[in-house]
Amino acid sequence: MRERFITLTSPVVPLERDNVDTDQIIPARFLKATSREGFGDKLFHDWRYDSAGCPRPDFVLNDPTHRGTILAAGKNFGCGSSREHAAWAIRGAGFRAVLSPRFADIFRENALNNGLLPVQLPAPFLERVFTVTRERPEAAVTVDLERQEVRFEGETAPFDIPPYRKRCLLQGFDDIDYLLSIRDKIILFEKQHAL
Repeated sequence: MRERFITLTSPVVPLERDNVDTDQIIPARFLKATSREGFGDKLFHDWRYDSAGCPRPDFVLNDPTHRGTILAAGKNFGCGSSREHAAWAIRGAGFRAVLSPRFADIFRENALNNGLLPVQLPAPFLERVFTVTRERPEAAVTVDLERQEVRFEGETAPFDIPPYRKRCLLQGFDDIDYLLSIRDKIILFEKQHAL
């Protein structure tokens, strides 16, 4: 079981870039590990750090005024190669949700499989989030999974999520946890259909 996702209210960390691919999220040279631990420090590594390993002060993750558990990004987030490590890195850095006008399909599935909620929103709604956050970094966004809506500064935007994925996030289930939760039904089905 993992942490349940019901409603999350947090300031956003605004990554105002389009076409952020998985190699930018977690560079390929860091993909040697097979466990989920330790990837958060490598998130956006080549944008966060210079060649000497020093934090770049102009990158949003290094800006102390932008702290939160929601990442807001431009369109086509998570494009590129299928890399589950990208979702691991984002979760490892403390983010619970990513907002974007459009996600790459493989990234979306990898995120949902790892307890990270990708929320696809209309571009004008996200532009308002970016605009307000530039002036007031503490402005909070609410992601309400039960109602499937995002609320910000008096505006509301709905979002879609497959019912199975929604149930798993609300319950804190991965695929195995879900199967275990319906174990009795599976056993009954097997008994009813035994040869």
